Amino acid sequence: MRVDAGGRTVTTVTPAQAARELELRRDEFRLATQLGLVRTVPVGETERRRVERGEIDRLKAAPDFPQGLRDRVRAVGTREAAGLLSVPPDRFTRLVRTGHLSPVRFYLNRYRAVVWLYLAAEVTEFARTNPALLTGRLPLDVRERLDAHEDSRSRNWRARRLALLLRATDDPWARAAAIASILDPVHLAEVVGDPYERARLDRLRPPPPPGHPVSAAAREVADRLARADEPDEILWHRMSLALALDEARGDRPAPHPVKASLLAPLPLKAPLPPISRELSEPPELSEPLEPSTPLESVAAPESPSIPALPDVRVLSARTTAEVVRGGGVPARSRLLDRILRRKARATPRGRRGRRPVSWP
Repeated sequence: MRVDAGGRTVTTVTPAQAARELELRRDEFRLATQLGLVRTVPVGETERRRVERGEIDRLKAAPDFPQGLRDRVRAVGTREAAGLLSVPPDRFTRLVRTGHLSPVRFYLNRYRAVVWLYLAAEVTEFARTNPALLTGRLPLDVRERLDAHEDSRSRNWRARRLALLLRATDDPWARAAAIASILDPVHLAEVVGDPYERARLDRLRPPPPPGHPVSAAAREVADRLARADEPDEILWHRMSLALALDEARGDRPAPHPVKASLLAPLPLKAPLPPISRELSEPPELSEPLEPSTPLESVAAPESPSIPALPDVRVLSARTTAEVVRGGGVPARSRLLDRILRRKARATPRGRRGRRPVSWP
């Protein structure tokens, strides 16, 4: 259950329950949410997302449910995709290397080789709109790009994934973080010079794609595929990140720690009066002391100009504000000091393992 902006109570279900009702496997349901076929809503301020009951009813009311939804999220490999096009697998590989089709995801097999997957619906649509590329000799420009060892599969996958991430949020800082995830740390530091802004982008960084490998060697390969590696692609994302940062800074600046100068106590409005010379010097005795005269028998001369010192027990019972008003730092300065420190502690920080942006 959740309450929307209009005050209505909306029934929501978990992704696992929604996948069962929509008759989708876990990977198919995740792909459907990323492609926008199944709309999800965030729950509170966490990164968890749920599906509204009305969205499930809308999908189940389609005339081709459930097979139509399954066909739209069906992902196939190279051999199966070549079978859909009725072409040899090596010809299909040449077509996808030159950018005619974009992968939707990938995984690493046990030999750490990259296996690209494609949407079966897009493969079928490509066969219908480009029959000339399926038979005969490939065009000259395609052959020249193949001779130059061009491979656009990883680049097209990054562009597709970035478009899905940007469509999933309206927050300017989250959109900038999605673009920053495409760049390596060196290029990111060149574009974003402020370390506090880089820390904010890192907290909002989208999670790795589903099926991210666990082993260090395989994870290194997956991380390399997720970052831009061509000069023109790097330049494009650098310019996009700079523009996104300008928009994010205009919306709200990144949180910075409170400066030490703001936490220092304010100076006194008026200086303390100088201490009288008469009080700084000990009083003179009327008669000199004899060596045999005990000190307890000597009475101090009466001096009305010397004020009586307060009792220590009385001072310990007074409040701090009353003592401060007599001299030292004013109570008002300490109050401002506490307010500023409380404001600094109240600066929002991302919790470990929890992101303020609910990525799909």
